[in-house]
Amino acid sequence: MKEWWVHVGLICIPLLAVYLHIPPPHLSPALQKWHSAGEVFHFRGREIFYRDSSGALGSSDVIILLHGFPTSSFDWNKIWEPLTQRFHRVIALDFLGFGFSDKPRPHKYSIFEQANVVEALAAHLGLSHQRVNVMSHDYGDTVALELLYRSDQNRTGHLTFNSLCLSNGGLFPETHYPRLLQRLLKDSSFLAPVLTRLTNYMLFQKGIGDVFGPYTQPTDAEFWDMWTGLRHNDGNLVLDSILQYINQRLKHRERWVGALTSTFVPLHLIYGPLDPVNPHPQFIRLYQKLVQRSTITILDEHISHYPQLEDPTGFLNAYFNFIHSF
Repeated sequence: MKEWWVHVGLICIPLLAVYLHIPPPHLSPALQKWHSAGEVFHFRGREIFYRDSSGALGSSDVIILLHGFPTSSFDWNKIWEPLTQRFHRVIALDFLGFGFSDKPRPHKYSIFEQANVVEALAAHLGLSHQRVNVMSHDYGDTVALELLYRSDQNRTGHLTFNSLCLSNGGLFPETHYPRLLQRLLKDSSFLAPVLTRLTNYMLFQKGIGDVFGPYTQPTDAEFWDMWTGLRHNDGNLVLDSILQYINQRLKHRERWVGALTSTFVPLHLIYGPLDPVNPHPQFIRLYQKLVQRSTITILDEHISHYPQLEDPTGFLNAYFNFIHSF
Protein backbone atom coordinates (compact mmCIF):
# COMPACT_ATOMS: atom_id res chain seq x y z
CA MET A 1 0.00 0.00 0.00
CA LYS A 2 1.50 3.27 -1.12
CA GLU A 3 0.26 5.19 1.90
CA TRP A 4 1.81 2.82 4.43
CA TRP A 5 4.07 5.56 5.74
CA VAL A 6 1.04 7.67 6.63
CA HIS A 7 -0.31 4.92 8.87
CA VAL A 8 3.10 4.34 10.44
CA GLY A 9 3.39 8.05 11.10
CA LEU A 10 -0.05 8.20 12.68
CA ILE A 11 0.97 5.43 15.06
CA CYS A 12 4.52 6.59 15.81
CA ILE A 13 3.92 10.30 16.36
CA PRO A 14 1.53 9.87 19.32
CA LEU A 15 3.84 7.21 20.80
CA LEU A 16 6.78 9.55 20.42
CA ALA A 17 4.80 12.34 22.04
CA VAL A 18 3.88 10.16 25.00
CA TYR A 19 7.46 9.22 25.71
CA LEU A 20 9.05 12.53 24.75
CA HIS A 21 9.77 14.21 28.06
CA ILE A 22 12.70 16.60 27.77
CA PRO A 23 13.77 18.00 31.16
CA PRO A 24 13.06 21.71 31.62
CA PRO A 25 16.00 24.11 31.20
CA HIS A 26 17.83 25.53 34.19
CA LEU A 27 16.96 28.98 35.45
CA SER A 28 19.10 31.82 34.12
CA PRO A 29 20.67 34.19 36.67
CA ALA A 30 17.93 36.75 35.88
CA LEU A 31 15.13 34.24 36.46
CA GLN A 32 16.85 32.87 39.55
CA LYS A 33 17.05 36.38 40.98
CA TRP A 34 13.33 36.96 40.23
CA HIS A 35 12.40 33.65 41.81
CA SER A 36 14.55 34.24 44.90
CA ALA A 37 12.89 37.62 45.49
CA GLY A 38 9.44 36.03 45.56
CA GLU A 39 7.35 33.97 47.94
CA VAL A 40 4.49 31.48 47.72
CA PHE A 41 1.09 31.28 49.32
CA HIS A 42 -1.33 28.39 49.21
CA PHE A 43 -4.57 28.52 47.29
CA ARG A 44 -6.75 25.43 47.74
CA GLY A 45 -3.69 23.26 48.28
CA ARG A 46 -1.73 24.76 45.36
CA GLU A 47 1.36 26.92 45.60
CA ILE A 48 1.08 30.36 43.97
CA PHE A 49 4.25 32.35 43.37
CA TYR A 50 4.18 36.10 43.92
CA ARG A 51 6.42 39.09 44.46
CA ASP A 52 5.64 41.92 46.86
CA SER A 53 8.15 44.77 46.85
CA SER A 54 8.06 47.74 49.16
CA GLY A 55 8.80 50.97 47.37
CA ALA A 56 8.16 54.68 47.66
CA LEU A 57 8.24 56.18 51.12
CA GLY A 58 5.37 58.47 52.00
CA SER A 59 2.99 56.74 49.61
CA SER A 60 0.24 54.29 50.51
CA ASP A 61 -0.56 53.39 46.89
CA VAL A 62 -0.55 49.73 45.90
CA ILE A 63 -0.37 48.26 42.40
CA ILE A 64 -1.13 44.67 41.41
CA LEU A 65 0.20 43.39 38.08
CA LEU A 66 -1.59 40.64 36.10
CA HIS A 67 0.45 38.98 33.36
CA GLY A 68 -0.51 37.44 30.02
CA PHE A 69 -0.48 34.07 28.26
CA PRO A 70 1.70 32.00 28.04
CA THR A 71 4.32 33.80 30.09
CA SER A 72 4.53 34.93 33.71
CA SER A 73 5.07 37.75 36.19
CA PHE A 74 8.58 38.08 34.79
CA ASP A 75 6.92 40.02 31.95
CA TRP A 76 6.98 43.01 34.31
CA ASN A 77 10.71 42.86 35.06
CA LYS A 78 11.65 45.84 32.85
CA ILE A 79 9.25 48.21 34.61
CA TRP A 80 9.47 46.77 38.13
CA GLU A 81 12.02 49.14 39.62
CA PRO A 82 10.42 52.34 38.25
CA LEU A 83 7.08 51.20 39.66
CA THR A 84 8.64 50.68 43.11
CA GLN A 85 9.78 54.33 42.99
CA ARG A 86 6.16 55.44 42.55
CA PHE A 87 4.15 52.95 44.62
CA HIS A 88 4.35 51.90 48.25
CA ARG A 89 3.87 48.26 47.24
CA VAL A 90 4.28 46.57 43.86
CA ILE A 91 2.76 43.10 43.67
CA ALA A 92 2.73 40.51 40.90
CA LEU A 93 1.80 36.85 40.82
CA ASP A 94 2.11 33.89 38.50
CA PHE A 95 -1.39 32.65 37.79
CA LEU A 96 -2.15 29.00 38.49
CA GLY A 97 -0.61 27.03 35.62
CA PHE A 98 1.99 29.71 34.82
CA GLY A 99 5.59 30.54 35.70
CA PHE A 100 6.69 29.36 39.14
CA SER A 101 3.19 28.54 40.39
CA ASP A 102 1.83 25.00 40.51
CA LYS A 103 0.54 23.59 37.21
CA PRO A 104 -1.91 20.84 38.12
CA ARG A 105 -3.13 18.41 35.49
CA PRO A 106 -5.70 17.35 34.71
CA HIS A 107 -7.35 20.56 35.80
CA LYS A 108 -10.13 22.78 34.50
CA TYR A 109 -8.46 26.17 34.35
CA SER A 110 -10.75 29.18 34.18
CA ILE A 111 -10.72 32.96 34.35
CA PHE A 112 -13.06 32.71 37.34
CA GLU A 113 -10.55 30.61 39.27
CA GLN A 114 -7.70 32.98 38.43
CA ALA A 115 -9.78 35.88 39.76
CA ASN A 116 -10.26 33.85 42.94
CA VAL A 117 -6.48 33.43 43.13
CA VAL A 118 -5.96 37.20 42.90
CA GLU A 119 -8.58 37.85 45.59
CA ALA A 120 -6.98 35.22 47.82
CA LEU A 121 -3.58 36.85 47.37
CA ALA A 122 -5.03 40.25 48.22
CA ALA A 123 -6.52 38.78 51.40
CA HIS A 124 -3.24 37.02 52.23
CA LEU A 125 -1.43 40.36 51.92
CA GLY A 126 -4.01 42.26 53.98
CA LEU A 127 -5.37 44.26 51.03
CA SER A 128 -9.02 43.20 51.04
CA HIS A 129 -10.17 46.60 52.35
CA GLN A 130 -7.66 48.80 50.54
CA ARG A 131 -8.13 50.44 47.18
CA VAL A 132 -5.61 49.06 44.69
CA ASN A 133 -4.42 49.99 41.24
CA VAL A 134 -4.45 47.11 38.76
CA MET A 135 -2.27 46.86 35.66
CA SER A 136 -2.91 43.95 33.32
CA HIS A 137 -1.81 42.51 30.01
CA ASP A 138 -3.38 40.03 27.55
CA TYR A 139 -4.85 37.10 29.57
CA GLY A 140 -4.55 39.26 32.67
CA ASP A 141 -6.94 41.80 31.10
CA THR A 142 -9.75 39.25 31.20
CA VAL A 143 -8.96 38.29 34.80
CA ALA A 144 -9.07 42.01 35.64
CA LEU A 145 -12.50 42.34 34.01
CA GLU A 146 -13.88 39.46 36.08
CA LEU A 147 -12.54 41.17 39.21
CA LEU A 148 -14.07 44.44 38.03
CA TYR A 149 -17.42 42.75 37.45
CA ARG A 150 -17.41 41.33 40.98
CA SER A 151 -16.53 44.71 42.43
CA ASP A 152 -18.93 46.84 40.36
CA GLN A 153 -21.84 44.63 39.38
CA ASN A 154 -22.69 42.04 42.00
CA ARG A 155 -20.72 43.44 44.96
CA THR A 156 -19.22 40.06 45.82
CA GLY A 157 -15.67 41.05 44.98
CA HIS A 158 -12.89 41.18 47.53
CA LEU A 159 -10.77 43.64 45.56
CA THR A 160 -11.53 47.36 45.52
CA PHE A 161 -10.24 49.17 42.45
CA ASN A 162 -8.61 52.55 42.57
CA SER A 163 -7.80 52.34 38.85
CA LEU A 164 -7.37 49.85 36.03
CA CYS A 165 -4.87 49.93 33.18
CA LEU A 166 -5.28 47.35 30.40
CA SER A 167 -2.85 46.45 27.63
CA ASN A 168 -3.22 44.43 24.42
CA GLY A 169 -5.76 41.92 25.70
CA GLY A 170 -8.42 40.12 23.68
CA LEU A 171 -11.23 42.11 25.24
CA PHE A 172 -13.62 41.56 22.33
CA PRO A 173 -13.93 38.08 20.78
CA GLU A 174 -14.90 39.66 17.45
CA THR A 175 -11.55 41.46 17.12
CA HIS A 176 -9.36 38.74 18.63
CA TYR A 177 -7.28 36.51 16.37
CA PRO A 178 -5.54 33.67 18.26
CA ARG A 179 -2.45 32.09 16.73
CA LEU A 180 -2.79 28.81 14.83
CA LEU A 181 -1.35 26.64 17.62
CA GLN A 182 -3.67 28.31 20.12
CA ARG A 183 -6.68 27.48 17.95
CA LEU A 184 -5.58 23.88 17.56
CA LEU A 185 -4.98 23.42 21.27
CA LYS A 186 -8.21 25.02 22.47
CA ASP A 187 -10.44 23.01 20.13
CA SER A 188 -8.76 19.64 19.59
CA SER A 189 -9.04 17.20 22.47
CA PHE A 190 -7.42 14.43 20.39
CA LEU A 191 -4.40 16.37 19.14
CA ALA A 192 -3.84 18.47 22.24
CA PRO A 193 -1.86 15.89 24.31
CA VAL A 194 0.39 15.28 21.30
CA LEU A 195 0.89 18.93 20.43
CA THR A 196 1.67 19.98 23.99
CA ARG A 197 4.43 17.37 24.26
CA LEU A 198 5.82 18.21 20.83
CA THR A 199 5.94 21.93 21.60
CA ASN A 200 9.62 22.82 21.66
CA TYR A 201 11.82 25.88 21.97
CA MET A 202 11.97 26.53 18.23
CA LEU A 203 8.18 26.49 17.88
CA PHE A 204 7.82 28.62 20.97
CA GLN A 205 10.40 31.15 19.79
CA LYS A 206 8.68 31.43 16.41
CA GLY A 207 5.25 31.88 18.02
CA ILE A 208 6.38 34.50 20.52
CA GLY A 209 8.53 36.28 17.98
CA ASP A 210 5.52 36.67 15.70
CA VAL A 211 3.73 38.80 18.30
CA PHE A 212 6.69 41.13 18.89
CA GLY A 213 7.50 43.93 16.49
CA PRO A 214 10.34 43.45 13.96
CA TYR A 215 12.51 46.04 15.74
CA THR A 216 11.62 45.01 19.28
CA GLN A 217 12.31 41.27 19.22
CA PRO A 218 13.43 39.65 22.49
CA THR A 219 17.08 38.77 22.83
CA ASP A 220 18.05 35.10 22.79
CA ALA A 221 18.34 35.25 26.58
CA GLU A 222 14.86 36.77 26.90
CA PHE A 223 13.33 34.13 24.62
CA TRP A 224 15.00 31.47 26.72
CA ASP A 225 13.71 32.95 29.98
CA MET A 226 10.16 32.93 28.62
CA TRP A 227 10.55 29.32 27.52
CA THR A 228 12.06 28.33 30.86
CA GLY A 229 9.10 29.85 32.72
CA LEU A 230 6.70 27.93 30.51
CA ARG A 231 8.54 24.62 30.88
CA HIS A 232 8.90 24.95 34.66
CA ASN A 233 6.72 22.28 36.33
CA ASP A 234 5.82 20.92 32.85
CA GLY A 235 3.76 23.97 31.99
CA ASN A 236 3.69 23.02 28.31
CA LEU A 237 1.42 20.09 29.23
CA VAL A 238 -1.36 22.34 30.53
CA LEU A 239 -1.47 24.80 27.63
CA ASP A 240 -4.56 23.21 26.11
CA SER A 241 -6.47 23.42 29.39
CA ILE A 242 -5.49 27.04 30.01
CA LEU A 243 -6.42 28.02 26.45
CA GLN A 244 -10.05 27.34 27.22
CA TYR A 245 -10.03 30.99 28.30
CA ILE A 246 -10.56 31.89 24.63
CA ASN A 247 -13.85 29.99 24.62
CA GLN A 248 -14.71 31.49 28.01
CA ARG A 249 -14.26 35.00 26.62
CA LEU A 250 -16.85 34.27 23.97
CA LYS A 251 -19.28 32.61 26.36
CA HIS A 252 -19.04 35.39 28.97
CA ARG A 253 -18.62 38.35 26.62
CA GLU A 254 -21.67 40.16 27.97
CA ARG A 255 -20.45 39.83 31.55
CA TRP A 256 -16.90 41.04 30.94
CA VAL A 257 -17.45 43.63 28.22
CA GLY A 258 -20.42 44.87 30.22
CA ALA A 259 -18.20 45.43 33.24
CA LEU A 260 -15.72 47.32 31.07
CA THR A 261 -18.29 49.60 29.44
CA SER A 262 -20.23 50.43 32.60
CA THR A 263 -17.51 51.01 35.19
CA PHE A 264 -16.74 54.39 36.71
CA VAL A 265 -13.31 53.22 37.88
CA PRO A 266 -10.56 55.34 36.25
CA LEU A 267 -9.64 53.33 33.18
CA HIS A 268 -6.78 53.47 30.68
CA LEU A 269 -5.61 51.36 27.75
CA ILE A 270 -1.99 51.18 26.60
CA TYR A 271 -1.91 49.66 23.13
CA GLY A 272 0.83 48.42 20.82
CA PRO A 273 -0.74 48.92 17.38
CA LEU A 274 1.30 46.31 15.49
CA ASP A 275 -0.41 43.54 17.49
CA PRO A 276 -1.52 40.69 15.17
CA VAL A 277 -3.68 39.18 17.92
CA ASN A 278 -5.74 42.35 18.50
CA PRO A 279 -5.09 44.18 15.23
CA HIS A 280 -5.18 47.86 14.51
CA PRO A 281 -7.45 49.58 13.62
CA GLN A 282 -10.30 47.11 14.22
CA PHE A 283 -9.57 46.59 17.90
CA ILE A 284 -8.98 50.21 18.84
CA ARG A 285 -12.01 51.47 16.91
CA LEU A 286 -14.29 49.05 18.74
CA TYR A 287 -12.69 49.93 22.07
CA GLN A 288 -13.22 53.66 21.45
CA LYS A 289 -16.81 53.04 20.44
CA LEU A 290 -17.74 50.86 23.42
CA VAL A 291 -15.52 52.12 26.24
CA GLN A 292 -16.07 55.84 26.08
CA ARG A 293 -14.99 56.61 29.64
CA SER A 294 -11.49 55.23 29.05
CA THR A 295 -8.42 57.17 28.09
CA ILE A 296 -6.07 55.57 25.55
CA THR A 297 -2.38 55.65 24.70
CA ILE A 298 -1.37 54.22 21.32
CA LEU A 299 2.37 53.58 21.32
CA ASP A 300 4.71 53.86 18.34
CA GLU A 301 3.66 52.00 15.23
CA HIS A 302 6.38 49.35 15.57
CA ILE A 303 5.22 48.23 19.05
CA SER A 304 3.24 45.00 19.09
CA HIS A 305 1.62 42.64 21.59
CA TYR A 306 4.05 42.98 24.54
CA PRO A 307 4.31 46.78 24.99
CA GLN A 308 5.76 46.64 28.52
CA LEU A 309 8.71 44.63 27.16
CA GLU A 310 9.02 46.24 23.72
CA ASP A 311 8.82 49.85 24.89
CA PRO A 312 9.12 49.97 28.68
CA THR A 313 9.86 53.72 28.71
CA GLY A 314 6.86 54.60 26.55
CA PHE A 315 4.69 52.21 28.53
CA LEU A 316 5.72 53.75 31.86
CA ASN A 317 5.30 57.31 30.60
CA ALA A 318 1.79 56.49 29.45
CA TYR A 319 0.94 54.83 32.74
CA PHE A 320 2.34 57.58 34.96
CA ASN A 321 0.49 60.22 32.92
CA PHE A 322 -2.69 58.26 33.54
CA ILE A 323 -2.13 57.63 37.25
CA HIS A 324 -1.34 61.31 37.88
CA SER A 325 -4.48 62.48 36.03
CA PHE A 326 -6.97 61.69 38.79
